[in-house]
Formats: sequence, C-alpha cells, structure tokens
Amino acid sequence: MQLIINGKPRGFDADNFSVAELVSILSLEGKRIAIECNGEIVPRSQFSETLLAEGDKLEIVGAVGGG
Repeated sequence: MQLIINGKPRGFDADNFSVAELVSILSLEGKRIAIECNGEIVPRSQFSETLLAEGDKLEIVGAVGGG
C-alpha cells in the first residue's frame, strides 16, 4: 500500500491497516502526536477503528516542549 506521509510517498507491505497499526510501524507509540488523514483530524480514541486506504494523505505532527 502506498501512503503519503508528511508530503512524502511511503510504501508498506500490508494491504490495509489502521492508524494505530501505522503508529506502531513508525515506532511512535507513547509519543504526543496528532494525525490528520485526508484533511480530517483522527482522534486518538479512533486510531484503532480508522482504516487506511491506498493513496491516503497523512500529516503526523509531534508536540514539542520547551521552556
């Protein structure tokens, strides 16, 4: 499956998987991130239920702390 993540094409072996599985594949578990899929924010509570499809465009941003 091909996805566009933060403007760059990425290929994955799976035919379909959820946003939660993508977070795991990208080693982002436990990090403070927000994910937008095709222009819509995906609430963290819906990561498991939100399935990705060929060509989906995702933006993944992480919170940055500072003082």
